[in-house]
Amino acid sequence: MKTQTLENMKKFLLLPAIALAFVSCSDDDVPVANDVTLEFNNTFNGKTIVLGDATSSDATINTSVEGQVHHFSELKYVISNIILVKEDGTEIPYNVNDLDEGATVIDQSKEETLEYVLNDIPTDDYAQIIFGLGVRSDLNTLDEVSNPGFYAEAGANDTQMHWEWGTGYRFTKIEGFYDTDNKALSFHSGSTVKASEDDENINVPGFDAYREITLDLPAMAKVGEHSPKIVIEADFDHLLSGKTNKILLDDSNATPSAHTSVSMSQYVDNIGGNGSSDITGMFSVSEVEN
Repeated sequence: MKTQTLENMKKFLLLPAIALAFVSCSDDDVPVANDVTLEFNNTFNGKTIVLGDATSSDATINTSVEGQVHHFSELKYVISNIILVKEDGTEIPYNVNDLDEGATVIDQSKEETLEYVLNDIPTDDYAQIIFGLGVRSDLNTLDEVSNPGFYAEAGANDTQMHWEWGTGYRFTKIEGFYDTDNKALSFHSGSTVKASEDDENINVPGFDAYREITLDLPAMAKVGEHSPKIVIEADFDHLLSGKTNKILLDDSNATPSAHTSVSMSQYVDNIGGNGSSDITGMFSVSEVEN
């Protein structure tokens, strides 16, 4: 009887030890960091955009709130200054001061650019993402020495995200057509400079086209055992039919040669938000895949 009791006691004592061993092994298997993939889906009202020339029968055609039909032949924009926000509000910046490692050009004509991988994100649950549409003013110089990778990516012949006349980057580059007779639509955004009031030979910052986007995730991005994907939709219906401005295209605002800072700001506020009452612009998170 004593022998049987002793054996039972040993079994009971062994059970917690075995459970602890499983927990320890499980904890050891969880990496301290993992990747997060950002996937960008460029749409018109939820329909993925297909690019096309003036006579294309395949191009995705959109109709603005003003009843104006339009479609795109080129669609590019810069994403930078990416920050992931933990469930407790802690912010994890991703190479925010390094354009080579923390910025990218989204190009609808190149499928490989529609996904951007963030490496070595600390293990945790993330509830929010913040990123910039464009480049912050303190980094917005065509500095090939400091940022050779991004400089080359943004300046490639098929990307052309450098201003020909300025020292900074284009933030958005859209080419296309509007109305049934396919008049040219061309929208390029970027921060501007202007002559100083004290000395016209000195340039000072003008219109700041950079916008910071803040998006809540519909589900936690669980980094660790998982390498999640965050699917971000950019709805370009907002270009003409934004929360802030309703734009009707004509000869005065449809091409860069006609743009003023005022007209450019209307487009920028539509797609990037106005920074106060609208901090999402055309962007939303449609899905988190863990």
